[in-house]
Amino acid sequence: MDKPRLTLPSLVLFGLCALLSSGAFAGSKGKIELVYGEWTTEIASTNLIKVVLEDLGYDVTIRSVAVGAMWQAIAEGDVDGMVAAWLPTTQQNYYDNVRDRIDDLGPNLIGTQVGLVVPSYVEIDTIAELAENAARFDNKIIGIEPGTGMMRRTEQVMATYGLEEMKLVESSGPIMTAVLGDAIEDGDWVVVTGWTPHWIFSTHELKYLADPENIYGGVERIHTVVRKGLAEDLPEAYAVLDNFHWTPEQMGELMAWNEEKRADPYENARRWVETYPEVVQSWLP
Repeated sequence: MDKPRLTLPSLVLFGLCALLSSGAFAGSKGKIELVYGEWTTEIASTNLIKVVLEDLGYDVTIRSVAVGAMWQAIAEGDVDGMVAAWLPTTQQNYYDNVRDRIDDLGPNLIGTQVGLVVPSYVEIDTIAELAENAARFDNKIIGIEPGTGMMRRTEQVMATYGLEEMKLVESSGPIMTAVLGDAIEDGDWVVVTGWTPHWIFSTHELKYLADPENIYGGVERIHTVVRKGLAEDLPEAYAVLDNFHWTPEQMGELMAWNEEKRADPYENARRWVETYPEVVQSWLP
């Protein structure tokens, strides 16, 4: 039996089908890579902006890296940007080192705060009172990842307020929240490095310890930062990143969804986009 012959039109069709099935045309508007720190706030916001850009036709990769690496990668042009820059205090030193080599698109969220956080039942109200009550906290401040702006600022706080008897424990965001939850369940005194927005404030009754020396700074903002040249290379994507802005309450809702059992941050981001189409529409050029 003779083999079937492939005519020129059928060869063209066969090749086109192969390309489509291989995903060669996926993200035909271009590839975008965003970086973020492994914090609940940035997991929420970065997955959200990934969904929005994907729906516009971009091939979007997101990658969790150390804070210093985020800034350096954008300054070098190795990645396209982030929506995770805490300014003007927490990450200010990173910003100062690369400010001439990046584009700061301004805040995407206003109303953040960082500092030392305790359960509301703890009977002190200021950081200065930690020194004389260190033993009640097992001489520990539960921190997050080493090298972050939060941890460096906390080291300054400890030196300023004479907390030499206390140890700053390096951990991670999830470990910090787990230690906090366990202590509250047992009614123990505990102090952690905390920030707002964060789902722990909707789950537990907490308070910031007052910082009279203002070392942590006041209210902060989360900025969007991109590489030089992105506006020329991918103007539509740049416009979306520039327009992206939401409230602590909106972020808090998505963060709460992400704390549900077996939650998928990407699927929750898509759920948020589908729930608030009018907000997403306001970010589009």
